[in-house]
Parts: sequence; structure tokens; C-alpha cells
Amino acid sequence: MAIRKTMRTFLDEVASSSPAPGGGSVAALAGALGAALTSMVCNLTVGKKKYADVEDEMKKVVEQSEHLREQFTELIERDTAAFNKVMEAFALPKDTDPQKALRAAAIREATKEATLVPLEVMKHCIDALALARAVASSGNANSVSDAGVAAYMLHAALESAALNVRINLNGLNDPEFVGWKQDEVQSLRSTSAGVLEEIQTVVDERLTKG
Repeated sequence: MAIRKTMRTFLDEVASSSPAPGGGSVAALAGALGAALTSMVCNLTVGKKKYADVEDEMKKVVEQSEHLREQFTELIERDTAAFNKVMEAFALPKDTDPQKALRAAAIREATKEATLVPLEVMKHCIDALALARAVASSGNANSVSDAGVAAYMLHAALESAALNVRINLNGLNDPEFVGWKQDEVQSLRSTSAGVLEEIQTVVDERLTKG
């Protein structure tokens, strides 16, 4: 499983001629890294006298960010599995009309599943960005740059996952499903951009103050 491999092995596989793990798994990895950085800022804040007034808040945030990190990590593997199901569906026989119908249905369902995995990454990114905003505002000032990096990683993860949703939607002939998911993608992208801008402002202000 990808999540049990060393980073070098995972990167080698991404760089290989195999299409999976690919962009979807990389997007989920970026989300996991963003959540991990958020946890780090929390852990560098808790226990410091200077930040005693936000300790309870940071403890709650780190619990949530660690939960999200685990979900992102699982999605690295789930994205590869979803892609493989699509490939398996395309490999089904198509010699007879019943076989063609079965193959088309299998491709459709597998593609929908491959669409929902990166969409789930996007939704988790929104939750994680809210946590990054909290640590950027209240976390250890010496680590505010890390909070900023967390935010950029999460936004990059969301935008990357959006590309994977869109390319899968292009392969579906289901106007209602496609339209619904396209609207959802656009809404999530807009929300992410707004939260990132807020975090950028907070980080810039705290960096300026020194």
C-alpha cells in the first residue's frame, strides 16, 4: 500500500510510466502535509506560557488536524484504487451487446467513484484550511510561516483535486451528476481562495510585527 511505503519509493512510483499513483494521490498527499504542519504549529504552541490563553483551543485544533491528516493519508491509497477500478472496467470484454452494456455500466460507476474521491479531498481541504487559519491567528508566532505553508499546501491540494474531478466528469454522460458536481467544485474552489487570502493577510501582519 502507498501509505506504508517510504517517501522515496512513493516518489519513484509517481515519476514512473505507471499512471497511478498520479495527480489525485499527490493532491491527497499535499493535504496530509498541510494538516501535519497545522498540527506542528499547535504542538509548538501548547505548553508555552506566552500562549496559555489559547492552549485549550490549540489542543482542540490539533485533535481535528490529526484526524484530517489520517483521512488525507487514506485518500492517497483510495485514489489509486479508484483509478485502477476504472482501468479494470475498460478492460472488460465487449464482444457481445450484453458485454458492451455491462462494460459501459461498469465504466460509468467506476468513473463516478473516481470523481468522488478527489471531491472528498477538496471537502477535507476546506475543513483543514479553517484549522490553518486558527493556528495562523493564534498559534506560536515563531511558527506563523509554517501556518502559511500549511494554508498554501491545502489550497494547492484542493485545486489539484479539482482538476482530477473535472477530468473524470469529462468522461461521464450524466448531465445531472456532472452539473451538480461542477457546481460543487466551483463553490469549494471559491471558498478555498477566500480562506487562503484571509490567512495570507494574517501571516503577513504577524511576520511584519516580528
